[in-house]
Amino acid sequence: MGKPWFKFERRHDKLSKFRVLIIDDSEMAREGVRLILESDPAFEVIAEGRSGEEALSLSERFMPDLILMDIQMPGMGGLEATKKLKEVYPYVKVVMVTVSDDIAHLFDALKKGAQGYLLKNMEPEAWHEYLKAVAIDEAPVTRELAFRILKEMSPLRADRLQEHPLTEREREILVLVANGMSNKEISSQLSISEHTVKNHLKNILQKLHLANRVQIARYAYEHGWVGK
Repeated sequence: MGKPWFKFERRHDKLSKFRVLIIDDSEMAREGVRLILESDPAFEVIAEGRSGEEALSLSERFMPDLILMDIQMPGMGGLEATKKLKEVYPYVKVVMVTVSDDIAHLFDALKKGAQGYLLKNMEPEAWHEYLKAVAIDEAPVTRELAFRILKEMSPLRADRLQEHPLTEREREILVLVANGMSNKEISSQLSISEHTVKNHLKNILQKLHLANRVQIARYAYEHGWVGK
C-alpha cells in the first residue's frame, strides 16, 4: 500500500505550538507555506491537503488550531470549505491564503467565517506576526480594512438601528477595537487587565451575535459609533 500523498509529521515539541493544517491544490504553494511556518518554532504543520473536501476530513482527523486555506481549488473551493468547517468546528481559526488581492474575495471569506486573509507574496515575518495574533484572537482590524468593508457593504440606515444590549464599558471597548487597537493597547488605555478586555470582548461577541473583530468593526461603523 502506497504512502498517503499528504505530509504528516507528529513532533514531540512543546504543547504550546500552534498546530497548522495547510490546504492548497498546488504542491509548490504548500511547500512555500510550510517553509514559512517551519522557520518559526511557534508553528507545527501537522498535515496538508489539496481540496476543500480534504480540509474537512483532515480537520476531523487532526483537529488543528489554525487552517491556512487557498480560495480557488478544484472541487470544493476554500470559501465553501470554510463555511462548512466553521459550522462544525467554530473554534478553529481559518486564514485564507491567496495571490489575489480582489476585495470581493476578502469579503466573501469574512462572510464565510474566516478570521483572516493573507497574500502569498507577503514577507515571512509578516506571516508569523499576523498568524500568531489570529491564533490567540489578537489580530487587530486596521482602519483601512474597516473603511474598505464599509465601502462595499451598505451601512444600516438610522431608522433601522435597534437598541443595542451593550454596557457603557462594552461599547467603549467596541469602538477601540473598531479603531484597530489590540487587547494590550485597549488594556493600557482603559487601565484594565488584558484578561478583563478579553472577557468584555467575549460578552460583546455573544450579545451582538458576531464572530470576530472584523465583524465588530463593521458593526461599529454601521451604527455610527466610529466616524468615517
